Amino acid sequence: MSFNLFDAEEKTLEQAEILRAGLTDQPESIRTGINDLVDAFSRSVREQRRLVRVSDRLQAQLATVNQELARRRAEAETALGDLQAAQDSLIQSEKLASLGALVGGIAHEINTPVGIALSCASHLADSTAGLRKLFEADNIGIEDFERYLATATDTTTLILSNCERAAALIRSFKQVAVDRASSERRRFDLGDYVRETLASLGPHLRQAGHTVKVECPAGLILDSYPGALSQVLSNFVMNSLIHGFDSGQTGTLSILIDQPTPQWVRLIYADNGKGVPESDLSRIFDPFFTTRRGSGGSGLGLHIVYNLVTGPLGGSVSVEKAANGRGVAFTVTLPLSSEI
Repeated sequence: MSFNLFDAEEKTLEQAEILRAGLTDQPESIRTGINDLVDAFSRSVREQRRLVRVSDRLQAQLATVNQELARRRAEAETALGDLQAAQDSLIQSEKLASLGALVGGIAHEINTPVGIALSCASHLADSTAGLRKLFEADNIGIEDFERYLATATDTTTLILSNCERAAALIRSFKQVAVDRASSERRRFDLGDYVRETLASLGPHLRQAGHTVKVECPAGLILDSYPGALSQVLSNFVMNSLIHGFDSGQTGTLSILIDQPTPQWVRLIYADNGKGVPESDLSRIFDPFFTTRRGSGGSGLGLHIVYNLVTGPLGGSVSVEKAANGRGVAFTVTLPLSSEI
């Protein structure tokens, strides 16, 4: 097709050659000028042909490059989709692992009052069986009966108190676990729910020996997603336990809640541990960023926090060094009523 572009030029060259051949009787200066013009036009046509060939070659190369770019883009989009799916799967696994740790902690926590209640019930059963034998043998005395009453009073008191403690733990765990699993929206008292979440983390905190302080105005009601909030608080606490303190070191974890405006609440979580290097503060919410890569750190805990706070909870989260210069402080700002 490129050769057809020069049909007019070829005809012009043929006519020019005929004209040049018929100028034999013309003065030298005219023949020289015509020759120069014909030669220049001929060179121009050759150069145009060369440029067209170069253009065709470049267009072919460009088409090949575009095809390769399209293929690479499709591969990159597929890889990105696979990466996002893998990241979502890891985040879900991290959430389930957190829920599993919660179940294990609560099971350990409930084991103590249930064990005490069981021991007391067994002791009361033995005392009752002994009293029955004395009664059936018609050998029961006032001292035997008084001793049994004292035993029954003490054991039933211990059974009731420990059963109530176990029931309270189960209620707390049930609500937190249901919220974590269902991600449903409901109204809840913020202070009470924070304390319930911390109660579910009690075994981890007592094992580490840390002190926990909570300050929250009474009657602060949120219409939001308590499961997401519980996950955020749990990740903050576990982040402090894993990264904030060396083995055997004890410290203080604090949660300060206030209401800067009528429609917003502010939750400041802080610890007085080792803190975070200044260079890492800007990356702390990035996925897979961790300072404990070889020690079981996944780098997803605070990334999950960021996604939950800015997603279903409809708020914002930031991090900075603690006010006293030790540890780290996370500031979470939440609406009283989530818009999602």
